[in-house]
Amino acid sequence: MDPAFSILLLSISVFIAGFIDAIAGGGGLITFPAYMNYGLRTELLLGTNKLSSFFGTLIAVVKFFSEIRFSGKKLLLIFFFSTAGSLMGAIFISFISTYYLKYFLISALPAISIFMLFRRDFGISDFSFSLSQSQMRIRVSLISFFISFYDGMLGPGTGTLFAFSYSKFCGHDLLTSTAMAKFSNLVSNLAALITFLSLGKVDIKLGIAMALVSASGNFLGSKAALKNGAVFIKPILFIVSNALLGKIIYDMVK
Repeated sequence: MDPAFSILLLSISVFIAGFIDAIAGGGGLITFPAYMNYGLRTELLLGTNKLSSFFGTLIAVVKFFSEIRFSGKKLLLIFFFSTAGSLMGAIFISFISTYYLKYFLISALPAISIFMLFRRDFGISDFSFSLSQSQMRIRVSLISFFISFYDGMLGPGTGTLFAFSYSKFCGHDLLTSTAMAKFSNLVSNLAALITFLSLGKVDIKLGIAMALVSASGNFLGSKAALKNGAVFIKPILFIVSNALLGKIIYDMVK
């Protein structure tokens, strides 16, 4: 394949992934096969993808936070528990097979899809005011830790799980939950990126180039989410959760 066409195809894929990821997560469904098709060596795949997606997610977080305000205490809780969960998950995964973790998603994703399908009002309004401060702190902390723990172990579907959980269990509308999910993703991915860089398992030149592309996609995706709100986010979240489920099942039976 012509090198110019290959980089163009990769750029288009990373841009689309960034756009979708900013709204509902699941961008890795597109970027992983795109990097493989480009011919990136397997040992550089995870690290290079983390580099590009990290800066894309950073732009999405900046855009969301320019429009949505969060308390410093809530962000500090997310930062602390997401970091702890991600690091502990990365350590824990060295003792077990990732194969069994896929059964977790096979159980969780259909439940999420069915819930959203039959609860048409899900994520439209904000009910977080019904929780006390202590209830909110406990729920945010637990969600941030356990989903980041999973992210440190495996990763696919993390953004989707974050957005759904912050909405379902903390009462936030899907727009606010998506903004919180992007921040959680950013924090949990930082430790992984630092690790890959320290091990030299990143194609830095390609990663930086794709980071610019990913940032563009994330910027436009977050802008579209802010403009259209939960009504726009919900169907994309539904599609992404089912696409993730289909991909995992395919990988297990092929």
